[in-house]
Amino acid sequence: MDVNLQLVLQQLQAEKSIDRDALLEAIRSAIESAARRSFPPSADIRAELDPNTLNYKIFQVRQVADPVSDPVTEISLEEARQLNPDAQVGDRLKVPTEPRDFGRIAAQTAKQVIIQRIKDAERENVYEEFKKREGELITGVVKRVAHGNIIVSLGKAEAIVPHREQNPRESFKPGDRIQAYLLEVEKTPKGPQIILSRASAELVRLLFDLEVPEIYDGTVVIKSIAREAGSRTKIAVASNDPNVDPVGACVGMKGARVRAVVEELNGEKIDIVRWSDDPVEMCANALNPADIVQINVDEATRTISVVVPHDQLSLAIGKRGQNARLASKLMGWNIDIRGDTTPEGREAPEEATPDESSASDPTESLQEVADAESQPGAREPEKESDAGA
Repeated sequence: MDVNLQLVLQQLQAEKSIDRDALLEAIRSAIESAARRSFPPSADIRAELDPNTLNYKIFQVRQVADPVSDPVTEISLEEARQLNPDAQVGDRLKVPTEPRDFGRIAAQTAKQVIIQRIKDAERENVYEEFKKREGELITGVVKRVAHGNIIVSLGKAEAIVPHREQNPRESFKPGDRIQAYLLEVEKTPKGPQIILSRASAELVRLLFDLEVPEIYDGTVVIKSIAREAGSRTKIAVASNDPNVDPVGACVGMKGARVRAVVEELNGEKIDIVRWSDDPVEMCANALNPADIVQINVDEATRTISVVVPHDQLSLAIGKRGQNARLASKLMGWNIDIRGDTTPEGREAPEEATPDESSASDPTESLQEVADAESQPGAREPEKESDAGA
């Protein structure tokens, strides 16, 4: 075969990163498809390609019969034994043949088959490459924004940041650099669909992994993350080395490390708290900086009832219940927060009555209290504070 074809194969391998075997199979399939045009539709045509010389042979698979009823699909026993002395009636033989015409139409058919096979191989390579990278941090360039979705160029492929996976505080325009969490890769008829996320809590984990060497080497571990994208994130960290402060390691000198993550998230607030296996201590850490008067734990229902000074109730609950909600997600427990309304010096009641508590749905009651506190005439304006940023 023409030496130019060898050069074309080498060029395709380099440019498309397609395996040589896949390219050879594309050529073989194209030759076979073109050859079929020279035979009746019932003929079973096979093509074989020499991987070294790229020379091809065309065969017609026919069944040995005596007598022959269909000369297209059958061959007589006498003719069969000229090809293979051991042939028997009922055997299937590959009979060498030549197409009558490899004209323009056949060549066009071969071209289309080769192009389609190369596209399929290229899509499969892209799928396999990015499927292995699920759960990683991906950097790309915004190509366009269409129907609320962000289309990102990743070099060999395009990815999409759906509206549901976007940070509501962010906006991107074509040409902007973007870092995102590779959420999943799906196969579609049009090729692999790569879905990225800027709203996932795992994005925060990966950004800290980049900024904090102690997390990268395993000295400090992020135990839990609770995030409301665009607003606030709480992370709980622990240290495997008693000489390393996990919170200080994540904050960095003068807050440099956490500030880098905050800037990447466009100013999203981040609270960093120390992890504890003790739910009482962990609850106090998660609700920081609010002071805790009393904590009651119900392990059966995984509910924690917290009493805080009344003037810090809005601080503990947070705006629209956000602080308490994130603390609950961080721990995996339901948290019920009440203000301490007992006279000074008297002990607060140990358990909340059903009317005072919200064990069934703490988030809604917390939000109601927060909204009430934020109305004109409330005792004190709402205050919030970050542990890390």
